Amino acid sequence: KRLHATDVTSSSFHLAWPKLLSQETGYYSLEYSPAADPARKRSQQVSGAHTSLVLSDLSPETTYEVVLIPESNVHYFPPQSTRVTTLAEEISPVQVLISESGPRSFQVSWAPVLPSVASYQILYGPLPGNSVEVLEVDGGHNSTVVEHLAPNTTYLVTVTAVYRSGKEKSLSAKACTQEGERG
Repeated sequence: KRLHATDVTSSSFHLAWPKLLSQETGYYSLEYSPAADPARKRSQQVSGAHTSLVLSDLSPETTYEVVLIPESNVHYFPPQSTRVTTLAEEISPVQVLISESGPRSFQVSWAPVLPSVASYQILYGPLPGNSVEVLEVDGGHNSTVVEHLAPNTTYLVTVTAVYRSGKEKSLSAKACTQEGERG
């Protein structure tokens, strides 16, 4: 049982450590800094009753050195340290473009394409209405063609970026299919 981090995001993580002290026997000093920039060290004191703490306002994609110093007035406990790397910033799709619209299909493209995205989900359904179809697209792609649509219909299209961390961010756009051939 040692100092360790859980729930790591792009700007925060949750630290937990074994119960070495109590309210009466001391407090913990917590020091943390970007490993590449030790001068930016920050520190805070935590009551001896605590065994966890959330650090926030961190920089994305940065490795932090974290040192926990038990300041006991009874025993000496050696400091514990760990390294935690925050995740990349998770940005939602910034734009969704509809193009090449025909009576029964249109193309959906989006930007930016990010390495932290595992896949994109494209949800689409006619407006008004509540029937929704889902297309799953690999994270490396930035467009897909939606087919088998009804002519002269407005669709709501939602592009959801599914990040490797499990988070999801979405952006929606409206698309209209062309009128069908009149025969």
